[in-house]
Amino acid sequence: MDLIHLIILSIVQGITEFLPISSSAHLVLLPQFMDWKDQGLAIDVAAHLGSLFALVFYFRKDFRIILVNGLTPIFAFNYTGKKYKLFWLVIFASIPALVVGFFFRDIISHYLRDPLVISFATIFFGLVLWVSDKAGKCHRAMETVSKRDAVLIGFSQILAFIPGTSRSGITMTTGLLLGLDRNSAVKFSFFMSVPIILAAALYEVSNLMQSGGSVDIPDFIITVLLSAISSFFTIHFFLKFVDKIGMFPFVIYRLILGAVLLYLFL
Repeated sequence: MDLIHLIILSIVQGITEFLPISSSAHLVLLPQFMDWKDQGLAIDVAAHLGSLFALVFYFRKDFRIILVNGLTPIFAFNYTGKKYKLFWLVIFASIPALVVGFFFRDIISHYLRDPLVISFATIFFGLVLWVSDKAGKCHRAMETVSKRDAVLIGFSQILAFIPGTSRSGITMTTGLLLGLDRNSAVKFSFFMSVPIILAAALYEVSNLMQSGGSVDIPDFIITVLLSAISSFFTIHFFLKFVDKIGMFPFVIYRLILGAVLLYLFL
């Protein structure tokens, strides 16, 4: 595969995986503008793995604490602490999307991967993101996330199977509507993405093995590295500036992107 193709694809995937702007919308636009062929399953796997590695590395201290606190009650019968909660809330919130993805992913991809669906979803859920950022009380910290919050955010994540919705966008939107402050809504969305990205990568690996497709090792490594680097800096700067800039710039971007898609495909 052409190196420029790999670089652009990896960077775009790394950025759009975590910002509330819809990676699927961008992956529809890129081939149109660049006249590219499909990059193949191996590159999809590499891009997802790069994003996952970046996320785990960036939050390595948080994940270590979350894992230790989450698993301690299993091995400590007299454990009375309450810090185990976040680990199980993240797992609990991920279950609805994992179940729906396992049973209906192919059906959803076949019937909803239409440019017009993507454009309308990009615009509509962008407006919903704006409303949530304005209407949400934005005062609750991560420690206040409850089982009810996890259920609602988890079920909202199912909407991300509609291309153009944005997984990070819809989970942040729901978190804001539930009163989480921006930083907490973003971090909880990021934590939830670990099992989802891992499941997507495993699904693509399974498809790759079944299809008997070959893997170009240099291309694979380049994609993992570039996706990881772009994801890492996206996470860092988004968390650093989200409280200052809010979600409005991403809403405007989504409206422009949706309008471009409508212009191209309507």
